[in-house]
Amino acid sequence: TRVHIRPLPPHVLYPFTPSSFLPSTMVLLSILSSIYQQVAPLVPPGLAACLASAFVADGKYLPAFRHEFIGTIIMIGLTFSPGKWIGQDSLAIAWAVHACGVVAADKLSGGPHVNPAVTASMFALGKCSYTEGFVRIMGSMAGGLVAFPLFKVFADQFGLTPLGGPEFDAKDDEEGIAAGFSEFCAMVLLMFLIYTLNWELNFGKFHYWIKQTLTAVGIRYLIETFPLAGPAINPMLGTTWYIFAYGGFPDHLGHYFTYWVSSFLGAIFASYLYAIYAGGTVFGKTLPVGPMKGEAKAEAAPESKKKK
Repeated sequence: TRVHIRPLPPHVLYPFTPSSFLPSTMVLLSILSSIYQQVAPLVPPGLAACLASAFVADGKYLPAFRHEFIGTIIMIGLTFSPGKWIGQDSLAIAWAVHACGVVAADKLSGGPHVNPAVTASMFALGKCSYTEGFVRIMGSMAGGLVAFPLFKVFADQFGLTPLGGPEFDAKDDEEGIAAGFSEFCAMVLLMFLIYTLNWELNFGKFHYWIKQTLTAVGIRYLIETFPLAGPAINPMLGTTWYIFAYGGFPDHLGHYFTYWVSSFLGAIFASYLYAIYAGGTVFGKTLPVGPMKGEAKAEAAPESKKKK
């Protein structure tokens, strides 16, 4: 007995043709486009890229990203509100609240850098890897991009004065040379402050609270002393404020020179000076000079023996 198998018609073998996908695909694309048009204005430029960086290296540095993200939001809220929401008529109260804000932002978020230039110095001195440094910088940028719109909503809701931010003024300083030099000097001094309070001094039982308070006072003093860049002493603040205020990335080269180039140069310059004093490496290389700290101890040792 012969069995004759007839081939199935094409519409049975291939029930789904490209043309059958077309209507549903177009509907899906139309829905996605509509969602994008609704959501895009609410998402600050660059935020998606910053958030994506949290998962590099299989999420190894996600905790660091989280610390920077949360720490930056807390830092902006607690250090930008003095003089606006609290202490409007009292400079002393504004300074005190600012100091409390610096301490609280550090304590509540696990000791973040919340400053890309500080992260650059930590990388230069071998305190963090390149990848961790990148993730930390992206975390702080994400925090800044979220913080300014968030606190604008908060201020509008409760009838408070909107927070301001550092802003580069190109008038009489088109290339940002003067403002950049101001940021450079302020960053060098800020890094010296951080090195000294964190690595050179020990205040005993209350070390953390004393060094954080002194850090806050030092930052406030530098803000008042070097005002040409807004002031910022923090690249993240200058750029995320601009994006919030104007809805896009800065298009003036003076902005990047002032807040990023000058701040990074100041942080790296301070790193070299600290390595000359205390020893260690900069970008993995041992310097041909120093450490002065070790030489001072060696010179002091024979003298102490003679006295004995």
